[in-house]
Amino acid sequence: MAFEPPRRLVRALGETAPEGDDWLEKLPEAARRAVALRELTVERVQVPGGRSSMVVLVRRADGTPAVLKLAPPRARPESERAALAHWGGVGAVQLLEPVVTEGVLLLERLHPDLSVRSLPEAKALLEAAGTLRRLWVEPPADHRFESVAERTGRQAAAMRATASADAELVPLVDAALAARAELLAAPPEHRLLHGTFRQSKVLSGERMPWLAVGPDPVVGECAFDLARLVRDRVEDLIAQPSGAATTRRRVKRLAESLDVDQERLRGWTLFRAVESGVRARRVGRPQDAELLLEFAGWL
Repeated sequence: MAFEPPRRLVRALGETAPEGDDWLEKLPEAARRAVALRELTVERVQVPGGRSSMVVLVRRADGTPAVLKLAPPRARPESERAALAHWGGVGAVQLLEPVVTEGVLLLERLHPDLSVRSLPEAKALLEAAGTLRRLWVEPPADHRFESVAERTGRQAAAMRATASADAELVPLVDAALAARAELLAAPPEHRLLHGTFRQSKVLSGERMPWLAVGPDPVVGECAFDLARLVRDRVEDLIAQPSGAATTRRRVKRLAESLDVDQERLRGWTLFRAVESGVRARRVGRPQDAELLLEFAGWL
């Protein structure tokens, strides 16, 4: 079988590829080796798939359905492996093997085309929040996960650099950086977080109704993890005349349902929306940038 990387993956990785990176060129052969090593039967490559990895639907030698996931080092697949092992299938997809090949994960098969996002909005937020709560556990004592301070520190530097060449961004970037500084001064807890949680990252399963996939794990306060969920379906929020009021109600509702401080959730939502918007502008996605920065302005 030809393991052709989906166009969505090629486009997304191309936006952030370091000079000389050849992971995409080597991907088809790496997939063939991974399949042969595990004696898997390939059904198909998942399309459109994700933006940071290639997902292949396979069956193991005993006929059990599974997913083979291949990700480049910059997507931190070994960090994902460690988080999935620590969660042990509680709230998240189950890891089916220990380390066999770096950058390759064999996972339980969920329903790849049925996410929480397919539900009505209120029900989707409720189910997503309930899934996220199960992931917020103490990290392993000897963990090597990145901290929220470390990850957002890199992001803050990139935001400053972009804003220095684009005066229009300065007010929102300054507000986001000020919020980050205040939030990091006294974090209320340190938990293992999903890191990139949103409705499309929660898939239907057989073992449990909904399970999270695709973590980019980080250790820090729960409000950071919840912040990305606040802006889910941002295009729908922007299209509503009452979008700003709906967003503020969503912050309040999610904070109360998960026992998170509302102002801390608002602050991290602001930072993460501005960071995503600035990054979208930097890599040439002006429409995404406009939506995200307008949303951030409501906060």
